[in-house]
This record gives sequence, C-alpha cells and structure tokens, in this order.
Amino acid sequence: MTDSKYFTTTKKGEIFELKAELNSDKKEKKKEAVKKVIASMTVGKDVSALFPDVVNCMQTDNLELKKLVYLYLMNYAKSQPDMAIMAVNTFVKDCEDPNPLIRALAVRTMGCIRVDKITEYLCEPLRKCLKDEDPYVRKTAAVCVAKLHDINAQLVEDQGFLDTLKDLISDSNPMVVANAVAALSEISESHPSSNLLDLNPQSINKLLTALNECTEWGQIFILDCLANYMPKDDREAQSICERVTPRLSHANSAVVLSAVKVLMKFMEMLSKDLDYYGTLLKKLAPPLVTLLSAEPELQYVALRNINLIVQKRPEILKHEMKVFFVKYNDPIYVKLEKLDIMIRLASQANIAQVLAELKEYATEVDVDFVRKAVRAIGRCAIKVEQSAERCVSTLLDLIQTKVNYVVQEAIVVIKDIFRKYPNKYESVIATLCENLDSLDEPEARAAMIWIVGEYAERIDNADELLESFLEGFHDESTQVQLQLLTAIVKLFLKKPTETQELVQQVLSLATQDSDNPDLRDRGYIYWRLLSTDPVAAKEVVLAEKPLISEETDLIEPTLLDELICYIGTLASVYHKPPSAFVEGSRGVVHKSLPPRTGSSESAESPEAAPSAGQAAEQPAVIPAQGDLLGDLLNLDLGPPVSGPPLAASSVQMGAVDLLGGGLDSLMGDESEGLRSDVGGSPAMGGGGGFAAPGPAVPAGVGAPLGSGLGDLFDLTGGVGTLSGSYVAPKSVWLPAMKAKGLEISGTFSRQVGSISMDLVLTNKALQVMSDFAIQFNRNR
Repeated sequence: MTDSKYFTTTKKGEIFELKAELNSDKKEKKKEAVKKVIASMTVGKDVSALFPDVVNCMQTDNLELKKLVYLYLMNYAKSQPDMAIMAVNTFVKDCEDPNPLIRALAVRTMGCIRVDKITEYLCEPLRKCLKDEDPYVRKTAAVCVAKLHDINAQLVEDQGFLDTLKDLISDSNPMVVANAVAALSEISESHPSSNLLDLNPQSINKLLTALNECTEWGQIFILDCLANYMPKDDREAQSICERVTPRLSHANSAVVLSAVKVLMKFMEMLSKDLDYYGTLLKKLAPPLVTLLSAEPELQYVALRNINLIVQKRPEILKHEMKVFFVKYNDPIYVKLEKLDIMIRLASQANIAQVLAELKEYATEVDVDFVRKAVRAIGRCAIKVEQSAERCVSTLLDLIQTKVNYVVQEAIVVIKDIFRKYPNKYESVIATLCENLDSLDEPEARAAMIWIVGEYAERIDNADELLESFLEGFHDESTQVQLQLLTAIVKLFLKKPTETQELVQQVLSLATQDSDNPDLRDRGYIYWRLLSTDPVAAKEVVLAEKPLISEETDLIEPTLLDELICYIGTLASVYHKPPSAFVEGSRGVVHKSLPPRTGSSESAESPEAAPSAGQAAEQPAVIPAQGDLLGDLLNLDLGPPVSGPPLAASSVQMGAVDLLGGGLDSLMGDESEGLRSDVGGSPAMGGGGGFAAPGPAVPAGVGAPLGSGLGDLFDLTGGVGTLSGSYVAPKSVWLPAMKAKGLEISGTFSRQVGSISMDLVLTNKALQVMSDFAIQFNRNR
C-alpha cells in the first residue's frame, strides 16, 4: 500500500489523536503517527504543537523513523529554538552510533538546523565526523562545515575546521575530495579575499585523480575549481587539458560544459603551432553538437554558450554549419539563437548554403522569425563581401512578395548594405521608392528617409518624397523626425534653389514647435551652420561616412573573456557578468582568461618600460585649458601668452556669440534671410546678405590664448588661468554594483577662479538605461 493515504484525511481533532499515537508503546503505531505528522506538515498544516512528542520519538533504532523525526526537526527548529535544544543530546549520541548512516544523518541534520544556540553543541560531533573512518560520514561532514560557516563564520575559523577541510582535499575517497572542494568553493565565494583554495600542482594532481571516480556533481565541483587555477606554464596547461578531455563524452550536459570551460580557458596558454592545439579543437566540436539533440530548454542553454565559444574561437565549429539549421518544430527561442550562430559561422565557403536556408526561413509563418531571417541576409552581405550581390538579389526577390513586414525589414538591411558598399547597389533605389506608401514602422521609415536624403541627387522627386513625410512630422517617432531633419538638410545642400522653403519649414518645426531636446538641439546646430558658414555645413553634413563594421553585435573582447570563464552558469545564458545581475558584492568575483603564450616576455621587453613609466605619470598630467570645449570651437590653439593683450579683430570666427543675434535675426519677423554660395545660388530667403554679428570686444581686453572654457562665455574679463594647475585624478564615487549598473566617477578642479566638478557617468549594465535621475544637493 502507498503512503498517499496519509494525505487524504481532513478530520477535526486530529492533533489530539496524533499526540496519543506518538506516545503509544507500539513502534508501528508510533511510526504511522510520525508519517501522518510529516504529511500534514507537507500540505502546510501547522503541527508545531506536537514538537515535544515528535522529539521523544528520536530515541529509536529504526532508521526510517529517525529520518522522519529529523525532517520534522529541520522544519520547526527555527520557530521553536528552545524546544530544539531538547534534541541536542540525541544528536550527539547519534554521532557516535556504530551505523555510519545514522552518524551522517545526525551531522547533516544538525547542520541544517539554523539555530545559533545549537551551533556551539555541533562543533565536537562535527570534528569527530570530519575524521570518521567511514568516507560517507566524512563527505557529509565536509558539506556541514560550509553550512555552519554560513551561520557563524567566526566559530568555524576558531575551531580550525577550515584547515581540516583543506586536508580532506588529499583524502583517499574521491567523493570526500569533491565535497571538500565544493565546501571550500562555497566559503571562498562568500569571502573572496580568504584564498582558501590555494591550489598547487600537487593538489591539482589529486583533484584530477579524483575526477575520474566521483559522481557527476562531484566532477562539476572539481572542474569548476580547476577552471580557477592558473597553470605555471603551457606544459602544465596541456597536461591538465589531456586529463580533462575524457569528460567531454560524459552523459551529463553540465559536466560537458564545465569541461569545455576548463579547456577554453587553458587553450589560451597553448601555442597555435602545437599539434595538440589542433587535436583539441577537433575534440571540442562533437560534444557541443551532441548537446543540440537534447530537449529545447537544454538546447537553448547550450546555444547561448556556443554563441560565446563561436565568438572566441569560430574555428571549433566552422565545419558544423548544418547542425544549426532550424527545424520546423523548434521553439522560437531556439530558432532565433540558431540563426544568430549561423551568421557568426557564415564564410565564403558556406555562404551559398546559408543564403538558400535563410531565403527559405523568410517565407515562414512566424513573423518574428521571418524578420530575423531577412535581417540575417543583410548581415551576411555585410560580413561576406563576395556574397553581397547575391544577398541584394535575394532581398529584392523578397520585396517583390509585397509582404509588408518583409519589405520593411529588407529596406532596413539594404540601408546598411549601402553604408558598407557605397556606389555599388544604388540601382535598387527605384524599387525601394515604389514601396514608400506601405512603410508604417519607425525603423523602416527612418531607413527609407536616410536613403532618399543620402542619394537625393539620384532621385528626381526626392523633395516630393521627403515633403510627404513632413506632412505628419509631429506624429512621427523621434527616430523618424531626426532622420527627416538630417535628410532635408542634405537635400538642401545638394539642391539649394529648389528646396529652401522645405528646409525652412523643417528647421522651424524642429526648433520652434518641438518639445524634444535632441531634435531641437540638432535643428539649432543645422540652422547655425547654414547661417554662418554653408561651406562648412556641406563638409560636416555631407562628409564621407566610415564604412560600417562586419559584426556590429559582437560582445566586447574583455567582457567575452570574462564570460568564457563563466561557461555553464547563468552569466553565460544572460551574456552578462554576474556583477550585472547579482545584487550586492557578495559572491561576485571578476574572472579573466590567462595571458596568451609569449605575453610574459613582452612585458619584460625594454620597449615596454617607457610606456609603463608614462602610465604611472599620467594621473598627474592634466589637459591644458586649450584642450577643453573652447579649443573645440576653434577659439584658441596656442599656449598662454604673457605679452600685451591682442586686438579684438584677432578673435576668430568661433568666438562669435553662439546663440546670440545671428539666430535671433534668423528667427525674427524682419529676418534678412540667409545667403550662401552653395552651388552658386542663394540658399534661403531674399537676396540681402546676412552675417551673425558677435558682441563688440573692447580693444583693451583680448581673449588670452589657452583661456579655454571660461573665456568661451567671457566670465573672467580677460583673466586667464594657468594651464598647468593640478587636477586630482578621477575616483569612483558610486560603484556600478550599488547603482544597478550606473558608475559615477569624478573629481574637482579649479577653473577660472571657481571650483568645478568633472563628472563621468558610465553605463556598465550592458543594456540601455532609462528612467533614472541624478540629484545634486547644494551645501551652503
């Protein structure tokens, strides 16, 4: 008969009946009663009133009954600490029982009862169990040390349990070794500075010997410990790799990933010329491929880890493209991850196969997946130059399907292809313009506007196209508004005579009718550029753009190295370091890969010495005032001059008031318009000339060279500051861990006779931050 009968009863007055049964003389009746108590406790019923009666049942030789009583004690000891002390004598007695199972059970239960009053009684039995003749008792006692350390760390250190735990690493039983490593790792994570796992070649050899014989969880603990070890040279690293490699064929995926982590880390120390290096690369591929035949949830974890491995060492899986092809019954999260890895592995050798597959995906029914597939075709074009023409042809075929979301994604990626390969595929612009009316997503509209603005000279009716977008300017998203403003200014600089009204209209909408500060500022900058120096405006706005990079979504190398050290953990799934999602600093240790072979020699080379000296001096060297904002505006470029002040006429164009009379007269009713020689025709407004006048500078007061930011606003009346005054190096005022990813560092300096605060805000959250505020309190 099963134990389900204990969960079916709902009688009233049950507690009294159970009390009577627990005090019965018959052993069977007593055991039945304890089972009923445990069943009631499991379903959430409060049976704490029976505490003394259940504790009395501890005095028994029946192992099953003892386990049930201990289970009850673990649950209720915290709410009944005074009563729990009654059980201490039995625990101490059980720790000396001839049966090793009872000894281990007693020490395990004492470790799980988190009551301060009991911990002091636990020390002596625990000390005996750590040196017990039976390995089962020793391995249980090793884990108990970690639990006790969590309750009272000082007590564990005073009693010398940590030293005993270190001795257990040399134990003859592999499971004792694994549990000792697990306990020490747990303790050292909560106290990173303690350096408990002080590994050396001898202890590493013992761990590797135990690795072959312990259980799968023991293997994971040992492999994670090995990953934190730094071999003294490449020979030791190779030796460890050779002994860890057999773990790659383990049935447990966690063991496989832990072994991959160790190998990926130690491969950094191996020379690529070694035969063993190539052998290791070949051995790493099959276990990773095997992980993809597991259930979808495990596949996803494997794929997230493979994504990191492919970014670090794409050669491992370069011949395994087919295993990442999407299956019809894959969940969407697996499909998207496979798609990402396919792009990372795409090369000239397999691009035809990849493109055929992606074109197939673009006709699927899942909208999100289709969008990603279309975007992936664009990424292939950017990554593999030889395939660009075929990719563009594929995208045009997809545009002809007239499926709205496919067309919009295709336009977004074609914009990137134009950026990567200028003056090569512009013949497709006419086809894109035909689909203008069907665009309703901000990103697609912004991409189309960019294309029209960038290639306005090739599109006869560019002004009409942009004007059609301008009609609903205020209803557009910020992304579209900003792109439209830039595109119309580009159009104006290319066709000034035909579009002056259009550019005046968009500048007015952006500066006078908009509440968005980004849009307004960009509008003012364009307006100022056009009014003061149209030639400079043309150089700025129509400047040659840098080609976009092949892979724009690669993880930053330093972060990637850190994430490789966390393969098989949550960090490798989130693609974020633990400090980004673990609250507080406890348990978070920054890890990095060992230096590559040969880097130690370069550190000792004579060439490295001067740079090290310069780095040491750097904090004391501060930028001259001329390097600040004033210099950016071309105010002054020379060192401080101690001679007579310069005449007012020597102040350059950058010193003209930035938001003064020039802009006011532009925006006023009696504006004389603005005049330009772009293309040899008037730019805006009537035929009268226009110049933005600056405030008169007294002849006796010149702008001292090197006066920097202070003189930009003429705060000093001509009194400059020394450019060599000391500024303390920036220090971190608010670490990222306390501010959920936002790090604030800064320093104070004296500029132009007043104290300035120099702040640097750094986003370390690895994602866009929004909805946060910084408050400055003023101390009087």
